[in-house]
Amino acid sequence: MDPAENPVLLLSDQDETIILPIGIGLTEAQAISLKLEGHSLSRPLIYDLLISICENLGGLIDKIVVNDMRQGTYYAQLYLQNAGKEIIIDTRPSDAVVLALTTGCPLYITPEVAKHSLPLEEVMRESIEDIISREDDGSSNLLH
Repeated sequence: MDPAENPVLLLSDQDETIILPIGIGLTEAQAISLKLEGHSLSRPLIYDLLISICENLGGLIDKIVVNDMRQGTYYAQLYLQNAGKEIIIDTRPSDAVVLALTTGCPLYITPEVAKHSLPLEEVMRESIEDIISREDDGSSNLLH
């Protein structure tokens, strides 16, 4: 959570050397938490519904790429495969993470987006509040 009590998603690379902090909504944070903790609900979440629709129409979520950051907002793309055709759909990174956790598909960030990440040592040394407080002087990498 940031100082204003907004959830923060911390994406790391496979080697756990960098962290990409992304501010997310409370609903998405709850869905991510449920998936990470392995909870199954009696009724499907919207993410489960979306996956079911894709599968029933013959589609497969192939990968997710956090591909851009504009005006303090991160963007992602969902790559679907259907009948040998690739379909790319714009999505919020927080929604994409829930889909990746549910399907097991890989999640990537582009080199351009990786420029906004922080070294893991820095994140471990500082609290998230310290990192966010740098936003005032323009040096924070915490974006939505």
